[in-house]
Amino acid sequence: MKNAIVEKSFDFAKRIVNLKKYLNVEKREFSLADQILRSGTSIGANVVESQNARTNNEFVSKLCIAQAEANETMYWLKLLHETDYLGDRFFESLYSDCNELYKLLGSIILSSNSKN
Repeated sequence: MKNAIVEKSFDFAKRIVNLKKYLNVEKREFSLADQILRSGTSIGANVVESQNARTNNEFVSKLCIAQAEANETMYWLKLLHETDYLGDRFFESLYSDCNELYKLLGSIILSSNSKN
């Protein structure tokens, strides 16, 4: 059975890895690239960790961390866009995907909290 949040967060992480490569090679930008790599890949890492949670509280905690990382990633994306490292189309695509993850995580968190 497929797990949408696991798949979407992994696919997003792959895009972030490619963004880091682009920023390093094409733009010669390293500091911001490292920041967005950490936050953008941490979303999926925390989602995967949540899948092995022993309790509902642990599950929600990992997803809250993932959601916070998504929020931070949106910040870095905005900064990269506003400082002309990312063009409009590339920014809008990545930002939209990240925002979708943020909202999906929020829905799962709300649903899981209502089970308590």
